[in-house]
Amino acid sequence: MEEGLAYIWRRAFPVLRSRLSSIFNSSEAATAMAEGSPAPVLHPKLQPLAFMLGTWRGEGEGGFPTINSFCYGEEIKFWHVGKPVIAYTQKTWKAASGEPMHAESGYFRPTGEGSLEAVIAQSTGLAEVQKGTYDSENQTLELRSALVGNAAKVVEIRRSFKVEGDELRYTVEMGTHTHQVQRHLQAVLKKVST
Repeated sequence: MEEGLAYIWRRAFPVLRSRLSSIFNSSEAATAMAEGSPAPVLHPKLQPLAFMLGTWRGEGEGGFPTINSFCYGEEIKFWHVGKPVIAYTQKTWKAASGEPMHAESGYFRPTGEGSLEAVIAQSTGLAEVQKGTYDSENQTLELRSALVGNAAKVVEIRRSFKVEGDELRYTVEMGTHTHQVQRHLQAVLKKVST
């Protein structure tokens, strides 16, 4: 099974990266992102996910049976360039010293009424392909890994997001070869820009 998944990952990831790159490197995207250009019009397929858009900043805490608990500062950005895809970046730093910790980036793509897919690449080299659901009325998003690539120990990752007013709460759960899926991270972030 692992050989099959590894083969799929090696074959699918370059195609996915190429397709996403062409979306975000189009002349429309470059023009829209240029300084002083008007903001691109939100693609109709992204309307139900508009509650996620913006820059969010705050603090979180993490832990797992194999590591010490820790606190961190964080910034997450969700944005679009007029295409039916939301771009995502995240970075964290040690709460006490400000020293950089973790970073990741990716894309969220609605695939139908209330469903979406995400690809996320972490600074550790781990990559996730996730599938999930969203609820625009309750402003929630749930993701579960369909594939975790380049991970020696991690076998599953789940992500939950909830927006209430100008506050974004999320949890990340993780399962490894030796530990069942359990909470790894949780944070509360405030919207700092749209």
